[in-house]
Amino acid sequence: MKQRLQKILAGAGVGSRRACEQLIREGRVRVNGITVTKLGSGADPAADTIIVDGERITTEKKIYLMLHKPPGYVCSRSDESDRPTVYDLLMPVSQRLFTIGRLDRDAEGLILLTNDGDFALRAAHPRGKVGKIYQVYFKGQLSSQGRKGLERGIVLDGKRTLPAKILSAKRFRDGGVMAIEIREGKKRQVKRMFLAVGCPVQRLRRVAIGNLTLGDLRPGKYRFLAQWELDKIFTQRP
Repeated sequence: MKQRLQKILAGAGVGSRRACEQLIREGRVRVNGITVTKLGSGADPAADTIIVDGERITTEKKIYLMLHKPPGYVCSRSDESDRPTVYDLLMPVSQRLFTIGRLDRDAEGLILLTNDGDFALRAAHPRGKVGKIYQVYFKGQLSSQGRKGLERGIVLDGKRTLPAKILSAKRFRDGGVMAIEIREGKKRQVKRMFLAVGCPVQRLRRVAIGNLTLGDLRPGKYRFLAQWELDKIFTQRP
């Protein structure tokens, strides 16, 4: 049965639906030997030969896992500078997975990986449906005005971020640590928000996505997720 090509690619774990659309636009997808560049084109995954960047695509069982990313790892599948990637930590998982959202190289904490493009699109919804909680270790003293700015939203790239929720905060003599929940995923968003209020981030650790928490999973380790754990990702936090 024919389906939209981007849906087939996302379902096969090539990437998110949006990333697969970009692959099609760039002419990197071939169906039965013919390059396809038009979005909305259809194919039958059971009958057609679909190739992306020279690799044949096959449908796979959907898998979902959580990884405790250590600092020093990048979230790309490969790196031009030959830095270690999170995929180096996934052996012997053989399925082609992609990350749902990213963490900077020096950041650490909870990362989700899957080969289910529809699930990834839902979990990374751009309108802030799923909250993410970070432990932020920062330098400097956060003023009451700065705190209100984080809670109200910070203007980044000409647009105000969604309001953040401060869950806890502790001050030190030369800095502090804060647990903060945001509902977006702009590039380097947390670091840029804190820099905007005069408190550069020294350490950043993501501890929860929705109601799914990092728990006692050790750095560099991963585990597969059950359906009830996936449901926790979309449970609204009070």
